[in-house]
Amino acid sequence: MISINDNQKIGIAISGFGLLFLFLGMLLFFDKGLLAMGNIMFLCGLALIIGLERTFRFFFQKQKVKGTVAFFGGILVVLLGFPFTGMCIESYGFFIIFSGFFPVAINFIRRIPVIGNILNLPGISHVAAKLEGQSSYEDNQF
Repeated sequence: MISINDNQKIGIAISGFGLLFLFLGMLLFFDKGLLAMGNIMFLCGLALIIGLERTFRFFFQKQKVKGTVAFFGGILVVLLGFPFTGMCIESYGFFIIFSGFFPVAINFIRRIPVIGNILNLPGISHVAAKLEGQSSYEDNQF
């Protein structure tokens, strides 16, 4: 079993509250106060979970510079008072930064009984295959 220290427990809670504030901020018509709090809390929680050095190494890799600039630029735009535009920019950065994890996540989700069947439906399988990096799901089924 994985041992979790107290800083990581606090980081999980802060990240969870950050995601909650982000969700509520989008639900309440892009409330800039909630979105700003959610962004700050999520980043602080992430730093507590994996540590400051690993957080900096993750965000500031050469191949992730474009996504990192978009992600933090989106946070800055939200803090400046343009929540919808900032969240669009931030979402683009998030997609670029975490695109390397999508194939692993989709393969994991395909093995879950009910959700895996949903991913194999005709319209959804094409989207999942593109996120996974395949040209098409049917091309790889021999």
